[in-house]
Amino acid sequence: MGTYVVTGSASGMGKATAERLRANGHTVIGVDIQPADVVADLSTPAGRRAAADAVRSACGGRLDGAVLAAGLGPTPGREQPALITQVNYFGVVELLAAWRPALAAGDRAKVVVFSSNSTTTIPAIPGRAIRALLAGDGDKAVRALRLFGKAASSMAYGASKVAVSRWVREHAVTRDWAGAGIRLNAIAPGAILTPLLEKQLSTPAEAKAIHSFPVPIGGFGDPGKLADWVVFMLSDAADFLCGSVLFVDGGSDAYFRATDWPASVPAWRLVPYLRRFKRNESFSQ
Repeated sequence: MGTYVVTGSASGMGKATAERLRANGHTVIGVDIQPADVVADLSTPAGRRAAADAVRSACGGRLDGAVLAAGLGPTPGREQPALITQVNYFGVVELLAAWRPALAAGDRAKVVVFSSNSTTTIPAIPGRAIRALLAGDGDKAVRALRLFGKAASSMAYGASKVAVSRWVREHAVTRDWAGAGIRLNAIAPGAILTPLLEKQLSTPAEAKAIHSFPVPIGGFGDPGKLADWVVFMLSDAADFLCGSVLFVDGGSDAYFRATDWPASVPAWRLVPYLRRFKRNESFSQ
């Protein structure tokens, strides 16, 4: 049995995942702003440092896996792009950087980061905000997002999820992650019936928009079944899964992007990766 850390463990998909892992006999260190094994506010640098330190102490320097499920969505009537980007992006990448040595000490450790199908279904997500997040500049990202007025929070959500997905893809194949035996992947849920979605459905205007959004199979996803996917991505069956973003969204991504993916790699993009390969920077031995 292994030791896993799950952020956002007090509700929604994080809670369902923690419950699945515990039911399978694993030790779970839950992190949440609500009552959990580690109570921390991931929207602040101090809260993230406290969470990182507490988990490292609790796990004894070894983790078999991590699930980064903590996140904020756009709340009706509130503009909170700064909070969303701090939790959804920095609350993932800073914790994973801190926990990487413990994951490397594990045996074929697996990491699952929660992305979203909003990465491909929200139009006009500002590239400046995404690039600023990837550069570690949260303030610059928020300035770019505020130009969208009432839509700033929705854009912040989309930008944070695109940025964290790209971070996963970029880092998953490096010596520090793949080369250290750690499998780093993301899951991109669609409309899952969590407390966040229930809150959005309680507002008539939000509910109308949600119900009109294309979900080819219809209805909403179940948090428990989504957790089953996460547990699979943490299992030995996922040893060959690296740098993937797995969409579990009832077909919405395929509805909008049926002919966009897969796409061949432009030849010019291969040049820097071939150079990195020769220096052995991107791939494990």
